[in-house]
Amino acid sequence: MFNVPENRKPTFKLALFGVCFALSVIILGAFTRLVDAGLGCPDWPGCYGHVLWPNETHEIARANLAFPDAPVETDKTWPEMVHRYLATMLGAIALLLAGLAWRHRAPEQPLKLPLFLLAFVILQGMFGMWTVTLKLWPQVVTAHLLGGFTTISLFWLLTLRLNNAHWQAGAAAYGLLQRLKPFALLGLLVVIGQIFLGGWTTSNYANVACPDLPTCQAEWWPAMDFRAGFDLFQSVGPNYLGGVMTNEARVAIHMSHRIGGVVTLLVIGWLSWRLMVGPLVQQRRLGKVMAGVLAVQFALGLSNIFFQFPLTVAVAHNAVGALLLLTLVTLNYYLYTAQEVR
Repeated sequence: MFNVPENRKPTFKLALFGVCFALSVIILGAFTRLVDAGLGCPDWPGCYGHVLWPNETHEIARANLAFPDAPVETDKTWPEMVHRYLATMLGAIALLLAGLAWRHRAPEQPLKLPLFLLAFVILQGMFGMWTVTLKLWPQVVTAHLLGGFTTISLFWLLTLRLNNAHWQAGAAAYGLLQRLKPFALLGLLVVIGQIFLGGWTTSNYANVACPDLPTCQAEWWPAMDFRAGFDLFQSVGPNYLGGVMTNEARVAIHMSHRIGGVVTLLVIGWLSWRLMVGPLVQQRRLGKVMAGVLAVQFALGLSNIFFQFPLTVAVAHNAVGALLLLTLVTLNYYLYTAQEVR
């Protein structure tokens, strides 16, 4: 996919490392969320007043006295704190990229994107804080998840720009690429929408609302409350650990995510096919990658239900979702920077 390595800009490898590191943060964040460790440390930025987490017997006893409503669960403290420190290290990578971009600023060297990435990572850190202080308020949890996917997308976009490779095509092939632009953008929006639905599903604990497939609770169209399920103005204050919505509301969320999965399969599947029958080698290669990632992601979604939501499958579903998003970012980047060869 990187076809002109000799034209790469400085800090390309650092940006690519940031992509890999961001993926690890997303994976650990998913693990933390799925083992209900989002409030494993009820305070911020420390954990029960510790730089790491209470481990010794006397430390745990003191922490339980200080936080009687949130007793220490050692299997939940470490994922939360390790995730926080990895996120902080990701921020350091973004800061280094921004600093180097400023130091070596030149017309052909990206500057606005690294600065925006740094600002966004700082904002993402604030959402991490609000996730704890607002007691897993679903709006913040979902925004934090979307922010993680946005962060890795920005790192990847910066990597693509620093790679400085472009698709080059003759007049006929270039015209075909231009006609793909609106469909690529639609595909990107569909994937983002499905990620939102996935985040809203997990933040409201609606994953297990439909334990069977293809039916839901043994019905093809069970009772659902979409108004309550998609109430974006839930009050701040309650502890949302475990969720507070009714069964009908959670079913509405879960079914929406299922329908979104089918829509994503159709739209991205069609887009992958259009790429695979295209004239450019790079285009066909990206189409195959996109189709493969889509197939794995859809299989993971089905496996979540068939195997009753095993942790490894659920975490992998988040990771592959991020990879699917990156394929759409890649496609849009190459389409909008394609060059016509006369």
